[in-house]
This record gives sequence, structure tokens and C-alpha cells, in this order.
Amino acid sequence: MAYCYILHSNSLNRYYTGSTVLSPEERLKRHQEKYYGTRKFTAKANDWKIFFVIECVSIEQAKRIESHIKRMKSKKYIENLVKFPQITQRLLEKYK
Repeated sequence: MAYCYILHSNSLNRYYTGSTVLSPEERLKRHQEKYYGTRKFTAKANDWKIFFVIECVSIEQAKRIESHIKRMKSKKYIENLVKFPQITQRLLEKYK
């Protein structure tokens, strides 16, 4: 099992998209503890919350979906992932 996850920070009003083989909760905990360093993007805020998670069959699929979401460069697209589950379904099918 792997995951593509999206975090949201209210203080920054920004989203962060990543992929992992860890549970999304464990990955969030590592971001909050600045496990990945104090100069990384997620180190800029302490109020990250899990916004959305896509369960994937492999880390390769999760990374492809992460890359797709990042290429969209759109907060609206990320928010639409929650509103319209069919978008997520299409991503999972496209990046099998």
C-alpha cells in the first residue's frame, strides 16, 4: 500500500502534495517534527493537517499521481479532488 497525500496549512493558506509508503498520519507527524529538515517547505508552518489521501497500489502510482497534481498548479484542482470523487478515480485508472 502506498499513498498520495495532500496537507493544508491555514497559516500559509497553502497545500503540500507528497507520496509515501508510510501511513499518511506517520508522514504528517514527521513533517510536523521537521524530520526532513528545517529548510523544507513544510517546516514553514506548524499547523499542517491532512486534507486528502489517495490510496494507491504502489509507490510508483502514488508518485505519478503526486506529479500530476503538482503539474496542475491549482488550489481549485486540489479542492475539486474532495468535491468530485470521480477525478480521483480517473487518476487511479490513468496511472495504473
